[in-house]
Amino acid sequence: MSYSTAEALRTVTLDDVRGARKMLSGVARMTAMEGSRHLSRTVAAPVHLKCENLQRTGSFKLRGAYVRIAGLLPEERAAGVVAASAGNHAQGVALASSLLGVRSTVFMPKGAPLPKISATREYGAEVRLHGQVVDETLAAAVEYAHETGAVFIHPFDHPDIIAGQGTVGLEILEQCPRVRTIVVGVGGGGLAAGIAVAVKALRPDVRIVGVQAAGAAAYPPSLAAGRPVSVRNPATMADGIKVGRPGDVPFGIVGELVDEVRTVTEDELSAALLLCLERAKLVVEPAGASPVAALLSRPDAFEGPVVAVLSGGNVDPVLMERVLRHGMAAQGRYLAVRLRLTDRPGALASLLGTLSAADANVLDVSHVRTDPRLGLTEAEVELHLETKGPAHCTEVNQALREAGYTVIG
Repeated sequence: MSYSTAEALRTVTLDDVRGARKMLSGVARMTAMEGSRHLSRTVAAPVHLKCENLQRTGSFKLRGAYVRIAGLLPEERAAGVVAASAGNHAQGVALASSLLGVRSTVFMPKGAPLPKISATREYGAEVRLHGQVVDETLAAAVEYAHETGAVFIHPFDHPDIIAGQGTVGLEILEQCPRVRTIVVGVGGGGLAAGIAVAVKALRPDVRIVGVQAAGAAAYPPSLAAGRPVSVRNPATMADGIKVGRPGDVPFGIVGELVDEVRTVTEDELSAALLLCLERAKLVVEPAGASPVAALLSRPDAFEGPVVAVLSGGNVDPVLMERVLRHGMAAQGRYLAVRLRLTDRPGALASLLGTLSAADANVLDVSHVRTDPRLGLTEAEVELHLETKGPAHCTEVNQALREAGYTVIG
C-alpha cells in the first residue's frame, strides 16, 4: 500500500537535491569517505566506503526527514508530524522535528530494540508502541494523522525525502571524482533514487547498483512487472531494507536511473558486517553492510573506483552478537560440533586438551549426561568453537576423530 499524495508524485530534479543541500547546511554532516584496502584487493579496483553510519542519528535518514519537515507550511508545522519506523527513520524524524521546533509523534513496533526507542525519545519525539510488525505500526500512524491532522512523514515515498537523501550523491562526486560505480542498499528506494537523481544528472557514465536482501527483494519483480509489486512476508535480519513494496515515487526513478538491482543472502550480509567491524573498524547495521555484501559475493562485477554506501550503524547489541556469530560461521570461523565420550572423571578435560592442541578457541560447552539415547557410561557434549577458517575446521574435526572421539554433528 502506498501513502503518496498527488503532490508527492512530482519529479525530483538535480535542482531539488542542490536546494536540499543548502537547507541541510549545518544540520547534516558531510560524512567521511574511507578507502578499504581489503575490499580494493578483493575487487581488484579502488573501493571507498561512504560512512553514513557516522551521520547524526546514525544513518542517512536525517537528511530526507529534515528537508521534508522544513518544507511544511506554517499551519502544517503547527499540526505536528507523525511517522512510523522500527528505528532509523524514527530517529531522523525526531531530531529533525526538534531542530525545527515541530512536535513529533513516532509509532514504533512493540518489539523495536530498546536502544532505538530510547534514542528516539531522547531526540524529542513522543514514542507510541503499536503492533508487532511495521505494517501494523504504519497503519496506526496513518490513522493518527487522519484523526489529528498531523502530517505523515513517509520514510521514502515523497520527493522531498528523496531530494534530501540525494545529497549523499553530491558528496560522493566531490569526495571521489573518479568514481565509476556506486553501490547502495535498497529498501523502499528513497536513498537509491536520490543518489541516482544527483549522480546521473552530473555523471551519467557512473553505474549505480542497488542491493536488496534476498528475503525482502521487492524491486526485481517490480521492475520486471513495470509497477510496484508487493512481497509477502519479507524476512531478513536487515530491518533497514526490509520493505515489502517499493514506493511509487522512488520506483519510477529507480526504474529509469538505477542500472541494476542485485540481491544478497543472509550469510553474505553477516560476513559483510563482520568485515566492516574487523577490517574497517566501523559499526554498521546489516542494511548498511548490504553494498559490501554485494562486493564480496561478486567482486568481478564492479568497475572501479567503487563507492559503497554504508547507510546506517544503528544495530541492536543483541542482534550484533547473533549476526557476528552467523558471519563467523559463514566464513568457516565458527564451528559447532556434537560428540559422545565416556562419562568418567577427567573426560571433559581431556577433550578440551585435544581442542587446545588443535588451536581451537572454545566459546561454550553443553554437557548432557542423562538422555535415553545415551548408554549407561556415555555423555554427550556440544561445543561452539572459534576457528581460523574452513581448513582449520577440517583440521579440528580430524584431530577429534584421531583422538578417538565420535563426532555426531
